This record gives sequence, structure tokens and C-alpha cells, in this order.
Amino acid sequence: MDKPGSGAGAHKDDIADLAKGGRTNFFGFLLRLLARIPFLFIAGRLYGPTELGRFALAILVIEFAAQLATFGLKRGLAQQLSRNERPHVHIVWDALLIAGLASAVAALILAALPQLMFPNSQINGLEQLLPLTIFAIAWSDISLAALAYRRNVAATVRARAVIEPWTISIAAFGLYFYSARDGLILAYALSMVAALAASLWPFIRSYGFPHGWRPEPRPLFLIARRNMPLAAADAIEWATRNVDRFILGLFFPPAIVGIYWVAQQIVTLPQKLKTSFDPILGPVITQNLEAGNKAAVAAQVRQVGFWIIAAQAGIALSLSIPGEAVMGLAGPEFVGGTAALAFLLFAEVVAATAVVSESALIYIARHRNLMISLATISLQVALSFAFVLGAQALHLPVAVQAIGPAMALPIALGFASIAKSRLLAKLLDAPVSGWRWALIWASAVATVVGFVAIQVPEWLELTVGVPLILLSYGAVIWFKGFTAEDRVLFRMKKGSPPSGDQAATLP
Repeated sequence: MDKPGSGAGAHKDDIADLAKGGRTNFFGFLLRLLARIPFLFIAGRLYGPTELGRFALAILVIEFAAQLATFGLKRGLAQQLSRNERPHVHIVWDALLIAGLASAVAALILAALPQLMFPNSQINGLEQLLPLTIFAIAWSDISLAALAYRRNVAATVRARAVIEPWTISIAAFGLYFYSARDGLILAYALSMVAALAASLWPFIRSYGFPHGWRPEPRPLFLIARRNMPLAAADAIEWATRNVDRFILGLFFPPAIVGIYWVAQQIVTLPQKLKTSFDPILGPVITQNLEAGNKAAVAAQVRQVGFWIIAAQAGIALSLSIPGEAVMGLAGPEFVGGTAALAFLLFAEVVAATAVVSESALIYIARHRNLMISLATISLQVALSFAFVLGAQALHLPVAVQAIGPAMALPIALGFASIAKSRLLAKLLDAPVSGWRWALIWASAVATVVGFVAIQVPEWLELTVGVPLILLSYGAVIWFKGFTAEDRVLFRMKKGSPPSGDQAATLP
């Protein structure tokens, strides 16, 4: 495989590729937003917070098992492809085989012990089929990672921002009339299968079938063992966004968990802006590391870090200031989760630096990165228990007690951002922080606009207020924060050829 150059031209090409992935993923964010609104409305209004809480705890276990089943290959596949001389089609099918074997083990365990998925409710037999979705999640993640290595990010947008959310929204509505108890779970399974189909089709078109491929146990075992630190880091990063839901399930009834889960679902919208850069950022970083170009890696981390922080801060302000109206979409009983929503949105802004730094650390300091991740989740769990138990000891209202885990999250993620960015800056001998003071000015202007926006009826808050907050914030960022290099994110050259044979095309 050709190695990238280390000059200014190669750096510009990398930034252009990152910008192209950013544009595609922002388009995916808008699509996901449009699809998520009807799902939250259907799930909240039809099923209610109690069924949502039961559903939320079940998929918590399923998605954690799927994270482990990928053995870190969702991000580690780029390194395997850039370093290995074997045909790429054989490598990616090795990865699918590893994930399939691990998924089988996880599915068997959960099918035999369904109480792990439904600790506070009865099992009627149908739930034992839910672990089969682990295969769909793991294989979809690896297929999309392989496509992203060839700079096809649009496949991720189609699968994750169009097929998956619209399938679960439509199925949740239709299956409610079949079973108000199991409709959400069945809809979730259907959406995962649909996302898998949308992932495998472009994957097979791009890579094809593995002719002449002979899986060998020893190389497969070595790949799995080599990726254990990365798999653990991925699992911990995922757990930091979900362990709060598990802790809530220990202290509070399912209805509280359901309300909190709705807030989490809204937060997944800006969260995807961050995580969706991983597939396109990973190959760029690994190729520059192979070329020994540390300065380029630091520049890419700074660039993407600023883009993500800027985007997430604007989205956080536009969703948290009119938070009551946003949570009220799912029903009036969900408005109590507004404070949790604000803390969770702020946590995503704080976490951006940690996640982008980790995109490079997993290749050059994976064990130290893992240690920081372990310290982060330990701090988060300790603070969550301390806040909940402290609020209970003070006899504060249940609504105040329940935001304890949400309060702990930004503190823990702030620690991770500081620790990981400092470690990466030391290893690359260059600054990696994406922070710029224009973010403060943009946030101040957006807050003033938001204060005015919440004085009007709720429907106007959502239809007019949210766009106005985003526009005011974006205007300040554009004129005060963006450099010429940043503006490549919005520059689309007509008639220019795509980057590589497998360049992304919007759905």
C-alpha cells in the first residue's frame, strides 16, 4: 500500500479527507435528528417511561456485549490494514470471523441467563432471542470500519443515520399494536438487522468475497490478543456513557431509568458527531504514524478536536436551553429529566478532547491510554454513588437524587480530556488541544439568544428558537474562530475528483 507523503500537500489532502468525512457525518447528524424525534415521541407517548426503562436496561447489556465482541477492531482495523501485507479482503474477513465467534459466546451466555438483561422484570421466552442482535451490531461495526478505511463514510451515514433510526421508529409504532410490552425490543432487533444489511451490501461491493482465504487459528488469536487493550478501551469508553443508566437501575424504579434514557438518546445526537470521526480519522492517523510524521498527527488532532468541540458546544446550547420543550416531546412526564439532559450535553463537549486524543493514543500508547480510561470510569462510578447516596442522606427529592450520575459524568470526562491530551502532546512533542477562545464568545451570544427564545410557546422554541441559537452561535464561530484551514470543512469543489476509488458519496 502506498504511504502518504509528509509534506504540506499530503497534510492538505488529509485535512480535505477529514473535512469530507466531517461534512458527510454532519449530514448524517441532521438525518439522525429527523429520525430520532419521531422515535422518542412514539416510545414516550405510546410505551411510557416504565417500558422504556425495561428496554433501556436490556439493550445496555446487549450493546456492551457487542462492544466486547468486536475486540477493538472497530477502530483497530485501520492499523491492521495499514501494516499488514496480506490482501485486505482476507484481513477484514478475519475480523468478521473473530467478531462472529465472540458474538456467539456472548449470545449463548445471555440466552442462558436472560436475567442479566431483565433484572427487574419477568421473562416470557421471547427475550431469549434478543442476544442474536449482538451478531448484527458487531458485524455492522466492523463492515463500516472497513469501508471507512477506504474513505467511504457515506455507508455509515446510510446505516446508522437513515436505516437504523427510521426502522426502529416505524417498527416501534407498528409493533405497539402487537405487544405493548415487547414492541420496543422487537423494533430494536429489526433495526439492528436492517443496519447490518445496509452495512454488508456496500462492504461486499467494495471488498468482495475472500477468494483463496483460509482462516488460521494462530494469526486470529494473535490479532485478538493484540487488540485486547484497544477492546478494553473501547468498552470502557462505551461504559462511561452507559454505566450511569445501570447505577440508576440499582437505586430507582424503571420509570426513572426510562426518563433518563430519553435524555441519553437526545445526547447521542451530538455524540455521534464525535464518534463518527473515528473511522475517517483512524486511517489518516495510522498512515501518518507509519510515515513517521508526528507533526501532521498533532495538527489533525487539533483540527478535528476544534471542529468537534465547536459543533458539540453549539448543539448542546441549542438543546439544553430549551431543554424542557425538547424533553417534553416524549411526554409531559419526561420534563423532569431536563437537568440530566443539560449535564449530559455538557459532558459531551468536555469529552471531545479526550476522544480525539485517544484516536492517536490507541496506536502509540494503548496501555497508558487504557490506564487513564480505567481511572476515568472509576472516578465516574465513585462520584455517581457519592452524589446519589449524599442526596438520599440529605432527603432531597427523587428528581435531584437521579441526576447524580449525570453530574458525575462531565467531571470524570474532564479528567480524561486533560490526562489524555497532555500524554499525547508529550508523545508527539506538539500541542494537540483544539480549544479556542472564540468558543466562549459564541456560547455567550447563543445563551442570550436562547434566553429570549424560551420566552415564547414551546412549539416556537423548537421550530424557531433552536435554529436561531445554532445560527447565532455558528455566525460567531465562523467569523471569530475559523481559520482558512477550518473553512475547508464547508468547501465543496465542483467537478473535483473524489479522494480514492472508494470515496464516499452521500446517500
